[in-house]
Amino acid sequence: MDARTRTLLEAPIARTMLRLAIPNVIVMVVQASIGLIETYFVAQLGLDALAGMALVFPLFMLLQMVSAGAMGGGILSAIARALGSGRHALANTLVWTAIAITLVLGGLTSLAMLTFGPRLYALMGGTEGSLAAAVTYSTVVFAGAIPAWLFNSMAAIIRGTGNMVFPATVTTLGALVLIPLSPMLIFGLGPFPQLGIVGGASAVVAYYVIGCAVYAWFIWSGRGVLKPHRLPPRLAWAPMREILRVGAISSIVSLSTNVAIATATGLAGLVGPAAVAGYGTGVRLEYLLVPLVFGIGAPCSAMVGTCIGAGNDRRAARVAWTGALIAGGITELIGLLAAGFPNHWLALFGDDPQMLAAGAQYLRIVGPSYGFFGAGLALYFASQGAGKVGWVMVVAIARVALAAGGGWLALRAVGGSAGLFVAQAAALVLYGLGNATVVALRRPRGARMGQPVQST
Repeated sequence: MDARTRTLLEAPIARTMLRLAIPNVIVMVVQASIGLIETYFVAQLGLDALAGMALVFPLFMLLQMVSAGAMGGGILSAIARALGSGRHALANTLVWTAIAITLVLGGLTSLAMLTFGPRLYALMGGTEGSLAAAVTYSTVVFAGAIPAWLFNSMAAIIRGTGNMVFPATVTTLGALVLIPLSPMLIFGLGPFPQLGIVGGASAVVAYYVIGCAVYAWFIWSGRGVLKPHRLPPRLAWAPMREILRVGAISSIVSLSTNVAIATATGLAGLVGPAAVAGYGTGVRLEYLLVPLVFGIGAPCSAMVGTCIGAGNDRRAARVAWTGALIAGGITELIGLLAAGFPNHWLALFGDDPQMLAAGAQYLRIVGPSYGFFGAGLALYFASQGAGKVGWVMVVAIARVALAAGGGWLALRAVGGSAGLFVAQAAALVLYGLGNATVVALRRPRGARMGQPVQST
């Protein structure tokens, strides 16, 4: 057994998880910074360009969530369980299987967005200049959907071996190239032509293409744990199923967060513009919790998957609960600080008194429940690692039902935004307690991928 796999099976849990989480947290900070800096440069082109990019942003973020967190989670889980069970040949086969699945999904993403993107942006409120800018930016970005999918899938392949440092290094160094490249292509600096909003989109695609090349070099050079063949083997259903049965269901879980927030935004609209502005500004902090917990969730998933593959169910359970405690503690601290000092966050986005009042009300009510959300999300990643996500999907759907149904009933019965926000807080509590119940009642049966190896 290689040293990296043995570390996941035997090293102290909390210390190992935190050591592996630090590179992932850095990645999340870098990726968030890239988005903010890109928005700043595009904003210099005018209001239409900024509005057009804003229309594309939610759909591109959805691509990232599904490719990195959902299908990427399925890839990571399958490889971790294969390595934990000592089946290195299967793990190497899963590399090519993941690439094949990714190529198909990336191609379908490009086809769907190039075909239906303009209609979607019009439905989202795009008109004239903003719609034209959105279509232009979207055409370039989603034409590069395959590199974006491959980038996240190959990062998941490497993380599945317990290596969190290399993906973090590629992402960080790539950002150092992207940040100056973007304005060069947008404004035509140096030897580059002035491409406007197309330049910003082209820089993003170039970032993913170069990153894919680096990841491919690392995976097929044999420098890591995996040693896949240079040529793809004949595809088989069994390894494909190991990825899809986790990734497909996880995609529904990823969608649930967006649906819950979108529905609550629509309900806030029934209260008034101030409630929409306040909720939309306050909930941005909730959005940031997802990549933060992912930094802890990725090593948690890799450790759980490896332990399940090795038949060490007790250690897998300890890993899951340790990840939940760490993630829940961090997100609860953030929520309590936001509830105690809401204007410190809200003032970053505006100074309208009505927005500040509604946003402060949201953070005071919902902020203290962030710990349940963080713990529940960490347990979701642990369930991905175990290859068992059916019941966590049910919990995610129940969360959406409570957030939407409870929010609507609160508006009908009480009126005002307070009842709506209470329903959102209750939904986060349900999410945390529901996933904790699922993990507590689960009785793992060891590795699904063959005979487990012995580990301590």
